[in-house]
Amino acid sequence: MNKSAELVWLNCLSFIKDNIKPQAYKTWFEPIKPVKLSGEALTVQVPSKFFYEWLEEHYIKLLRVALIKELGEHAKLIYDVRMENTYSSNSPQTVKIPSSNRNPLKPQKVTVPLESKRELKNPFIIPGLQKVKIESQLNPNYNFDNFVEGDSNRLARSAGIAVANKPGGTSFNPLLIYGGVGLGKTHLAHAIGVDIKDKYPDKTVLYISSEKFTQQFIDSVKSNTRNDFIHFYQMIDVLIIDDVQFLSGKAGTQDVFFHIFNHLHQNGKQVILTSDKAPVDMQDIEQRLLSRFKWGLSAELQNPDYETRVSILQRKLFRDGVEMPEDIVEYIAKNVKSNVRELEGVIISMIAQASFNRKEFTLELARQIVDKFVKNTKKEVSIDYIQKVVSKYFDMDVATLQSKTRKRHVVQARQLAMYFAKRMTKSSLASIGSQIGQRDHATVLHACKTVDNLTETDKQFRKYVDDLTKKLTF
Repeated sequence: MNKSAELVWLNCLSFIKDNIKPQAYKTWFEPIKPVKLSGEALTVQVPSKFFYEWLEEHYIKLLRVALIKELGEHAKLIYDVRMENTYSSNSPQTVKIPSSNRNPLKPQKVTVPLESKRELKNPFIIPGLQKVKIESQLNPNYNFDNFVEGDSNRLARSAGIAVANKPGGTSFNPLLIYGGVGLGKTHLAHAIGVDIKDKYPDKTVLYISSEKFTQQFIDSVKSNTRNDFIHFYQMIDVLIIDDVQFLSGKAGTQDVFFHIFNHLHQNGKQVILTSDKAPVDMQDIEQRLLSRFKWGLSAELQNPDYETRVSILQRKLFRDGVEMPEDIVEYIAKNVKSNVRELEGVIISMIAQASFNRKEFTLELARQIVDKFVKNTKKEVSIDYIQKVVSKYFDMDVATLQSKTRKRHVVQARQLAMYFAKRMTKSSLASIGSQIGQRDHATVLHACKTVDNLTETDKQFRKYVDDLTKKLTF
């Protein structure tokens, strides 16, 4: 029986209407118009890009169920989006955007040994549930398809694909991906996990941040279920831990991770780690753990070069169904150099300004937005960098700054380094102290108070603070 697009959509609407509030139905479904039915693909027209994004974020499951009821399990939804601000003409244009239409990643089941006398505690589920189900915690939108390759990330991306093709079976175990803020570490880690789940549905993949891992470990100690915690993680086939540098200074968590890591590695399981610094630069991480981080491959993500930045912008615009003049794309790529997150932020701001204020895409608009972004982005500085800048300012080397000498000008330089490290990094007082001459956290606290007091009472000292602030932020 041949169905028309109108009939299919009418039946879908009837189902949707029964499952949401009348006001939501009126706002988000009445304005949609059926356009075309081609096999199992229904094309519908929506009034704007924002409208399409809202449907994808809030109603995709409902739309999926309605379409499957009408067109079968391979049903597809394509949006015809009215774009009123493309630069090429004044009349509204439409672009076709397929629904992400990606099934959520299925819960994974693992077999628990029968000899266990009591139920194994899964840190991800509420106690009392009988089956140990493990949600992968992966975001399917972070995949290899939308990770743009360039010279800055080719090694890490290629290693990631090799691991996804043969998890636990390459020499890249562990795979440690490191680099600065906004360069795609988390995206790449998720992409590897998502690809493994596509290729090996039976493998148990788990993504977790190091902070959450630490919190779960603390909870397990409090509830006397430490062994359950260890056994749970030893059952994982592919363990992805994000921001592993935050294990710094947490001896108990490092110890338990050491045992989990050994078990997984010896049993041919894959471990993937991300960090904002290379293993050699990590502070307050046990040597035995650092040596294991170096067993596999440490792949760096660097700042994208100009060509890669242009590709990232073009890919983003293509995905969003937006046309933008080449000279504007090139201007943004030339002026936003630090990271991918900022590049995408500029594009999102451009689209928003053009849509909401009914403006055309112009170089002037791009210049205004880029200026705001570049000015407002605080420079991420490391404790090492702060020590180098302060030492150079006071005409001494870093070794002198870190030394035990009590000479007044050296002590003041050291205190200023500690003060700026506390102000400009997320490091703990203990970590700052250990990196600046093996001092304890009390010394750092004292240094910060001294700098605050001297800034208020000593004109020369205030000049030191102002000069160094400029050097560290510009």
